[in-house]
Amino acid sequence: MFENLSEKLDRAFKIIKGNGKITEINISESIKEVRKALIEADVSYPIAKEFCDEVKKKALGQNVLTSVEPGQMMIKMVHDELVSLMGSTTEEINIKPNPTIILNAGLQGSGKTTFSGKLALYLKSKKSKKVLLVAADVYRPAAINQLQVLADSIQVDVFRQDDNKNPVDIALQAVQKAKAENYNVVIIDTAGRLAVDEQMMTEIADIKNAVNPTETLFVVDSMTGQDAVNTAKAFHDRLNYDGVVLTKLDGDTRGGAALTIRRVVSKPIKFVSIGEKLDALDVFHPGRMANRILGMGDIVSLVERAQEHYDEQEARKLSKKIHTNTFDYNDFLAQINQIKKMGNLKDLVGMIPGVGKALKDVEINDDAFKSIEAIIGSMTKQERANPDIIDVSRKNRIAKGSGCKIEEVNRLIKQFDQTRKMMRSLSGGKMQQLKQMRNMKKIARR
Repeated sequence: MFENLSEKLDRAFKIIKGNGKITEINISESIKEVRKALIEADVSYPIAKEFCDEVKKKALGQNVLTSVEPGQMMIKMVHDELVSLMGSTTEEINIKPNPTIILNAGLQGSGKTTFSGKLALYLKSKKSKKVLLVAADVYRPAAINQLQVLADSIQVDVFRQDDNKNPVDIALQAVQKAKAENYNVVIIDTAGRLAVDEQMMTEIADIKNAVNPTETLFVVDSMTGQDAVNTAKAFHDRLNYDGVVLTKLDGDTRGGAALTIRRVVSKPIKFVSIGEKLDALDVFHPGRMANRILGMGDIVSLVERAQEHYDEQEARKLSKKIHTNTFDYNDFLAQINQIKKMGNLKDLVGMIPGVGKALKDVEINDDAFKSIEAIIGSMTKQERANPDIIDVSRKNRIAKGSGCKIEEVNRLIKQFDQTRKMMRSLSGGKMQQLKQMRNMKKIARR
């Protein structure tokens, strides 16, 4: 996420690091590189210039001149300005009315339908809402079926009328159904086009006027560069929407244009969508995003994700098994599955301060655990529960069954033994760690 921008900003900061103080000369050199990094990341020139002028003005202030660590001060000022650029505060979606009506708008291919499914899961699982999805895209082939498949996978209802080609009428009937059957939230998935056109704008405006939505969200593909900003403005001029959703932030994108949408339309970014999995949706936090862009990680979001998948009862069982030295391959596999539930591996690594930058050239994919799962899957129940019985002949059979080399099996067994020894040595302080885990959510909210 924003890897190119992060790398270029880091290069700009190196100019001023090591200097005894900030001077007009070295600050000008550093600011020049910052401006260049922003423009190359697809931030428009006027916004990049305004951004850098503000940083330079603050950098040349009297208080900064006396700083003994000008490099760190420079990073802080760029960080603060990035937060300001992206909106300063977190603004979540308004779901107070009952039913709440959410209208999703955007171009074709921006990810509206997938986002509709993600938002439905988010509101159902995290906000305990009864959600009704509405298939109001009557033009794109298979759009209705796509929404139905997504809804079925998360056990959410869909309002669809395959023979009705009037999206306004479909939306109105869906709202009536929601009121009659006590749905808390209605999410309307609308049609898009390959480009902004009058027919699309008239249609989406008619739907908005008819159902009077609580929230109108503009869904935009982050990979479309400066066009994302231009499209955002065109939609805003017609719809006056309430917030922006950035999709495909995990793509190979320069990303800078997406960050400037807030400055152009004066509307908050409410969600960011990373990856295809339906649980890959995050509330947008400007401060956390600035941290990640500058290579500072996002430990708060990492803790929140861990907290969502943390089961205290299971953790107690695991602690007991570690303490009694009965941790086996079944437990090992269960821990891998817990990590996988937390999301994209490279995204998780990027949340750890310093680690994301250190591993920027290392390819980390979600298939990293496949060989481990295959090896453990080729073990018998007895072997999984009693790791010490695995001898040479068993290793050869496991290697053949998993399609892996014997060296890979040996490597996994060695790693498992090391993990078990490390856990055993730490087991004395495990109960204290469990108490700390109970407080993780409180920490994450600060």
